[in-house]
Amino acid sequence: QVQLVESGGGLVQAGGSLRLSCAASGRTFSSYAMGWFRQAPGKEREFVAAISWSGGSTYYADSVKGRFTISRDNAKNTVYLQMNSLKPEDTAVYYCAAVSGPSTVVAGRFYDYWGQGTQVTVSS
Repeated sequence: QVQLVESGGGLVQAGGSLRLSCAASGRTFSSYAMGWFRQAPGKEREFVAAISWSGGSTYYADSVKGRFTISRDNAKNTVYLQMNSLKPEDTAVYYCAAVSGPSTVVAGRFYDYWGQGTQVTVSS
């Protein structure tokens, strides 16, 4: 069982930055690949970024590539999402998720555990 708690969301102006954190419980964090997803009002949940269990492999949605960076610290049981050059269309609730196994995973349906989400609002 893994429990995930996101933090770091907030209100920021377009062009600004935020760093999201996701703290995981349990001693097997390094056995899980991790992902970030987001859901805007009236829209379906979409994939943002994923990282392998070692941190050696990452994958990004085209919409955030070059602006967002996913990373993890297995000693701290935490995964991060650094978001730069934010745009109003990045406004959403951001969720972190964990999937058992080594590799990055894009499809949300394969993830085993989800956090409660943190709101990110980007004003124009």
